[in-house]
Amino acid sequence: MMKAHTFAHLKAHRSGFVAVFVSVFCAALLTCGLGVLLESGVRGGVSPHLYAGADAVVSAPQALVVTEDADQPFAERVLLDGDAVRKLEALDVTVVPDISVPVSTAEGVVLDAHPWNTAQLAPYSLAEGRAPQSRDEVVSTTGAALGQRITLAHGGMVDEYTVVGTADSSSVPSPDRPALVFLDDEEADRLWPHQNSVTAVGLIAPEGVNAAALARDALAGTGAEVSTGTARGGIEFLDAGAARTQLIVLCASFAGLALMVSMFVVSSTLSLSINARRREFALLRAIGATSRQVHVMIGREVLLVAAAAAALGAVPGYLLARVLGAQFADAGVMPTDFALAYSPLPAIAAFLICVLTARAAAAIAARRPAKLDPVEALRESESGPAKLGRGRIITGLIFGAAGLSACILPAFLPGSVAAAGAGSSALLLIFSVALLGPLLVRGIIKVLGGPLRRSRSASKVLAAANAESNSRRLSSAVVPLALAIALGSVQFFSQSTVAAEATNQSIKGVTADLIVGAPAGIAPSLLDSIAAVPGVSAANPVVRSQVLPVPSGEEGGSADSAIAAQGIDAASADATLDLAVTEGDLSALTGDTLAVSEDGAFTLGAKVGQRVDLYLGDGTLVHPMVVAKYGRGLGFGDVTMPIETLRQHSTDALIDTVLVTAEPGRSAEVQQSLQSFPSIAAMNQDQFGAAGEDQRRMQSWVSILAVLVLLGYLAVAVVNTLVAATAERSREFALLQLVGSRTKQVRAMMRIESLMVVGIAVVVGSLIALPPLMGIAVAVSGQPIPAISPVIYGSIVAVTAVLGFVSIAIPTRAALRKNPMDGVRKN
Repeated sequence: MMKAHTFAHLKAHRSGFVAVFVSVFCAALLTCGLGVLLESGVRGGVSPHLYAGADAVVSAPQALVVTEDADQPFAERVLLDGDAVRKLEALDVTVVPDISVPVSTAEGVVLDAHPWNTAQLAPYSLAEGRAPQSRDEVVSTTGAALGQRITLAHGGMVDEYTVVGTADSSSVPSPDRPALVFLDDEEADRLWPHQNSVTAVGLIAPEGVNAAALARDALAGTGAEVSTGTARGGIEFLDAGAARTQLIVLCASFAGLALMVSMFVVSSTLSLSINARRREFALLRAIGATSRQVHVMIGREVLLVAAAAAALGAVPGYLLARVLGAQFADAGVMPTDFALAYSPLPAIAAFLICVLTARAAAAIAARRPAKLDPVEALRESESGPAKLGRGRIITGLIFGAAGLSACILPAFLPGSVAAAGAGSSALLLIFSVALLGPLLVRGIIKVLGGPLRRSRSASKVLAAANAESNSRRLSSAVVPLALAIALGSVQFFSQSTVAAEATNQSIKGVTADLIVGAPAGIAPSLLDSIAAVPGVSAANPVVRSQVLPVPSGEEGGSADSAIAAQGIDAASADATLDLAVTEGDLSALTGDTLAVSEDGAFTLGAKVGQRVDLYLGDGTLVHPMVVAKYGRGLGFGDVTMPIETLRQHSTDALIDTVLVTAEPGRSAEVQQSLQSFPSIAAMNQDQFGAAGEDQRRMQSWVSILAVLVLLGYLAVAVVNTLVAATAERSREFALLQLVGSRTKQVRAMMRIESLMVVGIAVVVGSLIALPPLMGIAVAVSGQPIPAISPVIYGSIVAVTAVLGFVSIAIPTRAALRKNPMDGVRKN
């Protein structure tokens, strides 16, 4: 009998179940799409190009293994030492050591230079000409003509070469990767800064010989890694490994937020749908239906609808993953040639998560109509619940207190932990508002509804009376709109606040007049030439990299994120930089020492005079002593070390930029002199990018993408919820018309109510967003003033308001077109 009732109710309440179907469908689509990206962080990768013909590739480990967390990739390439190469050369395979040197053309195009011996790994073969036989000869893969003289610069040092051959490969290179150029082996060794080590070793085995197995046996206990298949691409292109980690971290955090939002929307939609059928459940209870029967009936209805919606929603989730992947590639999260991993697992996970969440939400929403006695149920079917339950009020207050407490963390704690806590407080405040919404709305209406109640307009009086007596219904319309405004504001303006402070610190901290750079870096030998330019009073070389804290706990249990680091010359620091030193002295930054920012000191637990344990960019473990603390960590990185410490442990061992201070009145003269160098550029002071700028730009784009996806989902949820909430009132509209209200008056009443809904949502959503943004601003700048764009904020509010007005107006007009008597009979 209950099964028959279930199908009958699905047919009779199509509009309510359509709302549930849409919310679950969108949740499954979003969950599956993010699941594909998360799985790609584990199994995705980049196909090899230069190493495509190698049976196996041997390299040093390129990531710090963390047993209880995602492995942390090193910022620089970890090199394979010569001892490992010599062990491999004893095997019955062809051993091809590889080194890579960045060079740039006269036009500033960066190329990847390798010794000609490595061409056999692709394999590259000569299309015309011959192999290079002297230091001034190259083989081109970019279409240069035989005999052509070309200029290549390494570290700003320019040399001329003759193209003696052109080469082609069956492996198609990515157009977004630097093109290859092959040098004479001796010339490549001359430019290579790391003697007795190589980037990797390719192995080519005779038929029937397992090169990978031989290499693993020969290198057992050395820590070297042997890669085959697509894993070779991760060794050739280090950004593939970093992309996997980025995908895991970003998608996990994004997925967590998206899941909470989507499950919140599904739950609220289900609650609204079930609440609209109070009268039906009351009659069922009155004629003898038990609480268990009501629970079973609602559970079956929701399972049928949710299962169909989740199954259909998971399929386009793969298309969403493809779109998001392309956007992530544009944002720099992963290379454009990074291949996503597709399997049934994300769809299965999305189906189970959405169906189980919908079923759990149905069980919670069905509790009240199922447990009430028949008489009380009939009373509530007309007037709604008299008041909020004590448990709901207490839970809402707890969420609100926790959210506000998280917002003020930056007042007591420095560092990214406090900023992250302040940022996450928005969700706690949203949950608090969702639980306490009816009380808040009722209080607002009591305060602001006086003029409406005293008005001579029947529409205004009705709107005020409806809003005050049905605060739950009004709250269900306000919350999704406020959620969209709050999340949109926090996601957009948290990034802009951090970026604005980083730029501000960078501008104030650079006291040099000029910034000197080159397309592929600056060689240390060129530094003396720059410093010797007439009019230069100080030249400070800067190298940028990242360091990793030593994982905490036994056996490397967990790890913090990579920390932006810079290497500078302490002797020239006072004349070119102002890091806002708060303790210690930068002049002591020599040898085995470092300086840390205030936030970095908190993260590392470091004090002046103590030693800290860090992994440099190439995985080298160091124990430097802290000699100073400074305040401008966002602009210059949280760790500052002697220039040689970072440079010698970077992949190319080159200088990134040189900060040049000119003698008074001679800045233009110095800039003109520096422009005469053939391969370097002298820029103005404000063109010095803040440390971690690329990372923040990437995170900003990802945040924008995330908020656009979430706002798109919330837009559907807002329309879904408001249409369902307005359609529920068809009986009310019919009764108003039957007692004498004109259609025009009912529409005017709903316009006033929609103004209330949108107005309250804008105020509440903005108030939810303000404490987290102020907390983030305090964390990064010490001032509670976030960087808010009026245009973006106005756009968020405008779009949300339009959605609110349209979603209420359209179903109101549809309901008023019906015959009032039909509306009363059907309800």
